[in-house]
Amino acid sequence: MRTLRPYTLRARLTLGLVVLLAVSCAAVGLAAVLELNGFLTSRLDEQLTDAGNKFAVSLEHKGEQAKDDLPQSRTDSTGGTPIGDEHGDTRRQATGTFGARLVDGTVTNAAVVRPSGTLNVDLTAADRDRLAAVPADGRGHNVGLSALDDYRVLASRGLDGDVLITGMPLEPVEAAVHRLELVAGIVFGAALTAAGVAGALWVRWSLRPLSRVAATATRVSELSLASGEVALPARAPESDPRSEVGQVAGAFNRMLGRVEDALTKRHASEERLRSFAADASHELRTPVASVRGHAELALLHPGPVPAEVTRSLERIAAESTRMGAMVDDLLLLARLDAGRPLESRPVDLTRLVLDAVTDARVAGPGHRWSLDLPEDPVTVTGDEHRLQQVVSNLLANARLHTPGGTKVTVTLESDGGATTLTVQDDGPGIPGDIQPGVFERFTRADRRTKAETGGAGLGLSIVAAVVEAHGGDVAMESRPGSTTFTVRIGSR
Repeated sequence: MRTLRPYTLRARLTLGLVVLLAVSCAAVGLAAVLELNGFLTSRLDEQLTDAGNKFAVSLEHKGEQAKDDLPQSRTDSTGGTPIGDEHGDTRRQATGTFGARLVDGTVTNAAVVRPSGTLNVDLTAADRDRLAAVPADGRGHNVGLSALDDYRVLASRGLDGDVLITGMPLEPVEAAVHRLELVAGIVFGAALTAAGVAGALWVRWSLRPLSRVAATATRVSELSLASGEVALPARAPESDPRSEVGQVAGAFNRMLGRVEDALTKRHASEERLRSFAADASHELRTPVASVRGHAELALLHPGPVPAEVTRSLERIAAESTRMGAMVDDLLLLARLDAGRPLESRPVDLTRLVLDAVTDARVAGPGHRWSLDLPEDPVTVTGDEHRLQQVVSNLLANARLHTPGGTKVTVTLESDGGATTLTVQDDGPGIPGDIQPGVFERFTRADRRTKAETGGAGLGLSIVAAVVEAHGGDVAMESRPGSTTFTVRIGSR
C-alpha cells in the first residue's frame, strides 16, 4: 500500500510545524494532567491522614467505646447514625468514606458512609484479596473495588493486632483530571487548527519567491533551445539575498544570464556558419558548372584524344557533377536553416511516390521493390519538388546501403488527419553507433561508400530538414534484417 505523504515543500513545512506544535501541546497536557492528578491525590492522602482511622476503629469495637462514654440517645454532629450503632462511628466522616477491618488477612467488617448513615458493603473475593494486599505502612494506595469504585485507602495496625483500612473515593480526583483532559483537548485542538491555517499562510507567503523561481524555470523548460534565436523569459524576482530563498533566486537568475549569453553566442555562430554555407554554395555553383562544361566540351573534340586524357576528362566531368549536386544540397540546407518559406500548394503524394518507385526500379534492378498505396489519392499541402526529393533520398538510401536481392517496401497511408510514408527494407541494418546521428549532416554508415557511390552523407539530413519545414517529423528504427524510415506530415 502506498504511503500518503505531502510532496510539496510548503506542505512538508506546514505539516512539520503542526506536528511539532502537537507534540508540544501533548507534552504540556500530559504534564498538566499528571501534576493535577498527583496534587489531588496528595490532598486526598492528607485528608485520610487527618481523618485517621476513627471510622475503622469504630468497626473494630462495634460501638463499645461510644456506649461506655456517651448516652445512647446522643447523635453525632452531622445527624448521622447514633453513636454506638453497630455499623460504626460516622462523626466528622465525609460521605463515601470507606472503612474495613482485617483479622489475619481476612476482612471481618466493611462499611461505607452514606448521607443517611453507614452501609455495610458486600465485598467480592477479589475485593477482599485486594484489601488484604494493601500494606500497613501508613501511606495511600489505589484500590479498585467492584462493589464500590476506585478508592484511595490507607492501612494501619489496630489495637488488637488487626489491620484497619480507611479510604476515600477517587471519583472527584478522576472527574477533575478528566475535565482537564477534555478542556485541554478542546483548547489544544483549536490551537492546532488555528496554528495549521496560520502556518500554511505564513509558509505560503515566505515561499512565494521560490514559487516564482519555479514558474520561471517551468517557462524556460518549455522553450525550444535546440537551435535558432532563443528569448528567455523575464528573470525571477529576487528577495532578501540574506535568506535561502533569495540566494536561490539570485543564483537561478545568474544561471539564466549565462545560459542566455551562451545561446546568443551559439545563435550568432550558427548564423555565420549558415551565411558562409549559403555564400560558399552560391559562389561555387558557377565555377563548378564551368569546369563541368569545359570537360564535356573537351570530350566532344572531333580530333584524336589520347585515352588517358579522355579518362581524365570523364573523371573531371563526373566529379564536377557530384560536386554540383553537393553544392545544391548545401545551399538547400542553408535556406531551410534560415527559415525561408517553401512553396505551399496541393501535391498529389500518391503520384509522386509511384514515380519515385518507378525510377528506383530502373536505378536498382537488383532489388525487389514493393509498393502499397491506398485506393484513393493522397493529397498534401507543400512543396512538390522538395517532397519528391524526400522520397527519392529515402529510396536511394535503401538502394545504396543494402545488397542486391534486398526487398524494399514503400507504404503510403492517410487517416484523414495525417499522412504516413514508410520505407522498409530487410537489409543488414544500420550499425548501432551510427543510428543516433543518422539524420545529421555528413553522416555515412561506412566512409568507404563515398568512393563507391559518391554519397556525401547529406541525403537523410535533407529529408529531416524538408519534413520539419512541412510541419512533420521523421523517425528511424533499425536492426539486422529490418530498417524502417517513417515520415509523418499533415494532409489536406
